[in-house]
Amino acid sequence: MTELPSPASPLDHWQPLPQRAARMAALEGGFGGLFLPGVPLAAAWWFFDLPGGLWGASVGLLAGLLFGAWLGHRRLTRTRWRLDGLGLGLRRDLMWQLETRIPISRVQHLDLRRGPLERRAGLATLIVHTAGTRLSAVTISGLDEDDAERLRDTLSHQLDQNADAL
Repeated sequence: MTELPSPASPLDHWQPLPQRAARMAALEGGFGGLFLPGVPLAAAWWFFDLPGGLWGASVGLLAGLLFGAWLGHRRLTRTRWRLDGLGLGLRRDLMWQLETRIPISRVQHLDLRRGPLERRAGLATLIVHTAGTRLSAVTISGLDEDDAERLRDTLSHQLDQNADAL
């Protein structure tokens, strides 16, 4: 019988996401930043015939790419999760800190998603569907594959234990 971690458990403190998840987020953010704001910035530079011409437009693309990569990397390096006796906690801190707590009693079902890039990097995305409306779900992307499977198994086992008690 698997129980949720006790207060002395190593999962009871905030766990960072793996560094390879932050690198992958930087890559994704770089592509996103290339197209928005990079392309509009470069197009505006070219359209209004600002000084520098093609070089200025290229700088706009590069600025968008670098900004998107920085934002993606920062977003995942400042994301933490923890599993304790009360349930699953998620803390995101980009500019404003957002902390989400999912009590075990609210978990309906769990999904584990692995895209091609995630599989190659040994990462997974855990989707925790909660009681409530149709769109009530919390997604934790960039988890180590083993951590994601362990979280899914621990939470689903606890759900089974709670269902047996009803």
